[in-house]
Amino acid sequence: MASITKTGFTTRASPNHIADLRPGSKSDTKQPPNSDNIIITQYHPDLISVVSREAEWTLLLSSDDSSKNPFFHNGCVYVLEKNELYVMSDLLQSASSSKLPTILISKISFRRDSEHPYTIHELQWMKLRPPPGMSMPSGACRYKDGILYCSQGISIPDSGGLWYMPLGKPPVPILTSYFGKPFNSIQCVVEDPEGGLWFTDASVGFEQEFRPKPQLPNQVYRFDPKTGDLRVVADGFTRPMGIALSPDDNTVYVTDTGAVRPDGSIDPTRSATIYAFDITEKFGSSFLINRRVFAYVKEGVPTAVACDSFGNVFAACGDGIEVFSPGGMALGVIEVPGGCTSLCFGRFGEIFICAKQRLWRVGLEPIPREFLG
Repeated sequence: MASITKTGFTTRASPNHIADLRPGSKSDTKQPPNSDNIIITQYHPDLISVVSREAEWTLLLSSDDSSKNPFFHNGCVYVLEKNELYVMSDLLQSASSSKLPTILISKISFRRDSEHPYTIHELQWMKLRPPPGMSMPSGACRYKDGILYCSQGISIPDSGGLWYMPLGKPPVPILTSYFGKPFNSIQCVVEDPEGGLWFTDASVGFEQEFRPKPQLPNQVYRFDPKTGDLRVVADGFTRPMGIALSPDDNTVYVTDTGAVRPDGSIDPTRSATIYAFDITEKFGSSFLINRRVFAYVKEGVPTAVACDSFGNVFAACGDGIEVFSPGGMALGVIEVPGGCTSLCFGRFGEIFICAKQRLWRVGLEPIPREFLG
């Protein structure tokens, strides 16, 4: 597919809003889907130490005026040394009713000014089809000198699992089943400092009719590629989705998006929850203990989760990015039109925000004076 080059970005300051949470107040500032602005809504004064009052946003890409396809949906991964961003689309319907939908991978290459590295001057956007065998990619993370993809799979045996793709080389499957039983649809993966891979598995593919009937519960796993140790580490979820490690690698966060019905509507009586677990070592193996509710999100469901270097938790939700302290206190929301489906941190205090038809960049920290033009 041909690449698209874009220049001439406009960066704007994000309006700041302090929510009035007193009984009887009305301070819901949820952005309408057609808005062209990002608003920072503060619940607690500590938010300003996480998201600066001088935060600025840039709309990098949009399909609103063309195909309206949700190209920016999942698996947001930034490759620092290449200055590249990789993002998975949502399901894209085929022109033929006899063919399965597909998921495309967007590769976005940035050019920054060496004298003003906080500013993106140009990007190249290329849409890529997943390599053969790596069907329906979902989540992803940096791994070795490339990217580790979660392949949800289709009806073909061994099509689902974890696939490692060195940059510029074909992917290699590193895990395709749980002792011969196919995974449901692996959603998200993260690597710990020892090289262990923690990942969520949910029956999304079966619900969306491209994957066979599940043979396993929806649960969380850990796989050690060095020893081959594969274990279930947490269960009892409706639809486990996002997963993240705290910066000290002592806590695992798992999101449960059980409130989403198969048709995409929300059941407000079901789980839209971020759970926290402590990691402990027993007999040389890692276990999760002390399961607890970390947060129940305000809007939609938490489809992705990430931690900054201070342990604050950022969750992709129906109103944008909901921000929590390491103790689970709601600090505020980065209000995104139409909500956020995935996110990842870049460089220089920036965060990339996937919002289906739109890709945004928000600078969480003020630009130092020496980098201002």
